[in-house]
Amino acid sequence: MDLEFVMGVPPYVLGLRRHVGHGLILLPGASAVVVDDGGRVLLVRRGDNGRWSLPAGMVDPGEQPSDAAVREVFEETGIVAEILSVGGVATHPVVYPNGDRCEYLNVWFRCRAVGGSLRADGDESLEVGWFDPAALPELDSWSLLRLTTGSAWFQPAGAPPHPALTSPDAL
Repeated sequence: MDLEFVMGVPPYVLGLRRHVGHGLILLPGASAVVVDDGGRVLLVRRGDNGRWSLPAGMVDPGEQPSDAAVREVFEETGIVAEILSVGGVATHPVVYPNGDRCEYLNVWFRCRAVGGSLRADGDESLEVGWFDPAALPELDSWSLLRLTTGSAWFQPAGAPPHPALTSPDAL
């Protein structure tokens, strides 16, 4: 398995991959629903698959999910975000184009933009933009779940899983 530097993958995870190959790894993730003063939503066109999504990424060892969400927003978009509330928490499977399998425990946050300048990083994000909620581009099911649920959403215990949480090909 080729383990040269992979876009946005922390060295910690690359080390795990040396041991498990493409096998399943449970990873912490954080994402952000960022809105501007006009109510537009911040989206990124992902570098790994070219699809529009919310800013998101892995939580590094020793990092709090809230710090990871703010960091990922800035790294991927150039926007400084302030967290307003927890949006929700859920797990979801991912299969990356190289065959790596992950199950993310994702915490997402409702945020507002407080500064920065909009720009793509050219690696994790190919394009970034503000979108009116009534005119969004096609989004993966996880982004739609995070955009449409209220604060502190979670999958109720014992309930059938929300369809967005079971689709590994949504990445």
